[in-house]
Amino acid sequence: MTFKRIVLSLLTVVAILFAGASLWESWQQPQIQSRLELYQANLLLHAQEWQPQNDKDASLRNARSALLGERPLNSAFEQYQEARISAQINLDKANNQLKQLQSEPVTTPATPRPQSEIAPITDTSRLRQQQQIQRSRAQLQLLIAELDLRLGLLQVQQGQTDAAIQTWTKFQQQVNNQQQAVLADTAAVLIGLWSEPPRIFPDAEQLIQNNLDGWFRYRALSRLYQLQQRQDALRQLQATEQQTAQQALIKLAFIGSLPAFGGIVGVGLLLILGAQRLLKGKEALLARNEDARWSTPWTGETVWQVFILGFFLMGQIVVPLGLTLLQIRPPAGAGVRVQAFYILTTYLTVAVGGLAVLYFSIKPFFPLPKDWFRFNLQGNWFLWGLGGYCAALPLVVIVSLINQQIWQGQGGSNPLLSLALQAQDQVALAIFFFTAAIAAPIFEELLFRGFLLPSLTRYMSVWSAIVLSSLLFAVAHLSVAEILPLTVLGIVLGVVYTRSRNLLAPMLLHSLWNSGTLLSLFILGSGSV
Repeated sequence: MTFKRIVLSLLTVVAILFAGASLWESWQQPQIQSRLELYQANLLLHAQEWQPQNDKDASLRNARSALLGERPLNSAFEQYQEARISAQINLDKANNQLKQLQSEPVTTPATPRPQSEIAPITDTSRLRQQQQIQRSRAQLQLLIAELDLRLGLLQVQQGQTDAAIQTWTKFQQQVNNQQQAVLADTAAVLIGLWSEPPRIFPDAEQLIQNNLDGWFRYRALSRLYQLQQRQDALRQLQATEQQTAQQALIKLAFIGSLPAFGGIVGVGLLLILGAQRLLKGKEALLARNEDARWSTPWTGETVWQVFILGFFLMGQIVVPLGLTLLQIRPPAGAGVRVQAFYILTTYLTVAVGGLAVLYFSIKPFFPLPKDWFRFNLQGNWFLWGLGGYCAALPLVVIVSLINQQIWQGQGGSNPLLSLALQAQDQVALAIFFFTAAIAAPIFEELLFRGFLLPSLTRYMSVWSAIVLSSLLFAVAHLSVAEILPLTVLGIVLGVVYTRSRNLLAPMLLHSLWNSGTLLSLFILGSGSV
C-alpha cells in the first residue's frame, strides 16, 4: 500500500467517525418540519380572524373558506397538542438517557498515571454526551412551556376556560429554571385575565408583549383591554389584527397553491412518463441514456481522493480550523445579517477548496471526454430542470410524511433553514438565497452529479450510480432526518442529469428547490408577528 493510500485510509476512518458523530448529534435535535407545522398553524389562526368589509372582498372570502376549512381553530389546537406530546416524549427520552449516563460506572485507570493521561476517552465522551443532552433538555423544557401558554389560549377560544386555567396552573407547578419562571409569570397573568372575577397584574401588558406573539398576543391583549375598558387601544388592536389577518390569508394562499399546483403537475408528469416507459420501452423519454455510461479515465482512487480531501478535509477540518486560528467567528449575539454573511463566506471557502482539489485531481487526465461536465445553453435543459422540480415535489412530500412518522419530530435539520425561518430581514434573506439557490447548486451538482455519478458508472450501472451518489449526497448533509428525503431528491437530480447530459438541468432543479424552501420559510416565519 502506498503512502497516499495510507493517508487516505486514515482520513476515511476519521471522516466516518465524524459523520457518525454528527448524525448521532442531529438525532438529538428536533426537525424543522415540526416547527413549520406550528408556523403554518399560526398563519391559519391569523387568517381565520379576517372579516370581509364589503363585496369587493368576495374573492378573498371564497379563498378563506377553501384554505381554512370548516374548523381552523380545532386544526390549530390539534397541531399544538401533537407538538406538545412529541416534545414531552422527547424530553422523557432525554431524561432517561441522562439517568443512564449518570448511572454508568466511571472509567478510571488501574494504576496511578501522570495527570495528562488520567482523562480517558470514555469519560470525555460521556461528559460531552451529558452536556449535549442537558442542552436538549433545556430547549425541550422551554418549548413545552411556550406550548402550554398557547394551548391554554386555544382552549379559551374554544370555550374551555376551566381547562385553560388548569393547563396554565399545571405548568406553573413544573418550573425548573429562570426562563420558565418568566413564562410562569405570563401564565399567572393569563390565569388572572380569565378568572372569575378577573385579576389584572400591574405588568400584565408588558409580559404579554414580551412572551407571546402573533395571534396569541392579540387574544391576550384583547382580553386585557376589554377588562381595562381601553376602547381606543382595543379598536387600534382590532384594526391591526384585521390587516395582519388579510396578509396571512394571502400568504397561506401563496405557500399552499404554488406547491400544490407544482405537485399536481408532477404527479401528471410521473404518470405520463411511467406509462410511456411501459408502452415504448427503450424509446421512452425516461429511458434516454439509461444504459449509457461515461468514459471514465480515472480509477476509484481519484474519486476517493476528491471526496476525502476536497469534501471532508476542506469542509470539516481545514476551513473550520483556519477560521478558528484566524479568530473569524460571529460575535456572541450577532445579528442575522452577520450570521448569514458568515455562512456564505464559509460555504464559498469550502466550495472553492473542494473544487480546487477536484481540478488538480483530474488535471492529469485532460483533455476529458466530451460528455464530462457539460454546460450547454442550447437544448431542452430548462424543461428537464423544471419538469424534474415538479416531479420531485410529490415524491419528496410523500417520503417526508413517512419520515416524520419514523423519527417522531427528531433527527435535526440544516441550521440554515432555522435561521431563514426566524430571519425577517430582506438583506439576510438575499444572502441566504445566494448561498442556497446559487452557490450550493453549483458546488454540489458539480461534485455529486458532475463528478461522482459519472465516475461510479465505471464500476456499476447508471441506475446504481444514481442511487449510490444520491445516498452519499444525503449523508453529506449530516442530518439523520434529511437522509430519506434528500436521497429521493438526489435520485431525481441524477435522473435529470443522466437523461439531459447537461449540468444546467440539475442545477436549475436544485436552485428551484432551495429557492422554494427559503421563500416558504420566510413567509411562514412572518406569520408570528
